[in-house]
Amino acid sequence: MSLLTRTDGAHATRTGRASTAVAAGFLTLAACYMLLPVYWLLVAATKSQGDLVDSPGLRPAHWHLGANLAALFRQQDGVYARWLLNSLLYAGAGAAVATALSAAAGYALAKYRFPGRELLFSVILGGVLVPATALALPLFLMFAEVEATNTFWSVFLPSVVSPFGVYLSRVFAAASVPDEVIEAARMDGAGELRIFTGIGLRMMSPALVTVFLFQFVVIWNNFLLPLVMLQDDDLYPVTLGLYTWQTQTSRLPVLQSLTIVGALVSVVPIVLTFLLLQRYWRAGLSAGAVK
Repeated sequence: MSLLTRTDGAHATRTGRASTAVAAGFLTLAACYMLLPVYWLLVAATKSQGDLVDSPGLRPAHWHLGANLAALFRQQDGVYARWLLNSLLYAGAGAAVATALSAAAGYALAKYRFPGRELLFSVILGGVLVPATALALPLFLMFAEVEATNTFWSVFLPSVVSPFGVYLSRVFAAASVPDEVIEAARMDGAGELRIFTGIGLRMMSPALVTVFLFQFVVIWNNFLLPLVMLQDDDLYPVTLGLYTWQTQTSRLPVLQSLTIVGALVSVVPIVLTFLLLQRYWRAGLSAGAVK
């Protein structure tokens, strides 16, 4: 009997190891597949224009990253720095405002009862399902009616609306802000605004960091809305600016290497934002779990 038990145990161990090896192999292949474009971008950004054309795409050549970066920020009187600043302004300020609005709306939907609350939430959920491409033309027509196209506001204002942020904020407010705490604060004489800013926002902080990161990445990568709204290249975000360079590579081949280096530089703010906020995200989750 014991021999049969040991045989079954050894078989289960071998099966578990085989399953682990298969899963690890699959995940390794998936990681390589997803990281291959990043590797190509890193290698291509270090090449000169000649090496970019003549050398194999995944093989490093002579190191020209420093010269490429210098040329990138000199091109067209440093317009790339302007595009980078525009993207930081659109994404940073837009994500901050969108997070504040989402937090207030989500908290209200979770903690206040009023007629039409569920209908309103259903409409917001419907907004999550609507693709951004379907909204570009209606937004353009609306801003054209008030002669606000080709302005900073035509890109910024649509970016501060985040149906997904409202949805996430409502779910997290309902789960992390106890009604008993709100009632206790009301009995102590605190107003609704004081309760929201002093208690609700603190307990919702992990979700708000998530909303900010999500919205920052969405706005940073936004391409269609600026393409439709903007004509002045001084207002371009980095995505639209790099696209305009890419469309001119047949006439100016040097723009090909500058576009690649610019794409590499444009990834850096997203990575830094995530790394800087990751600590607060984890700290907030831990604090919420303890509470």
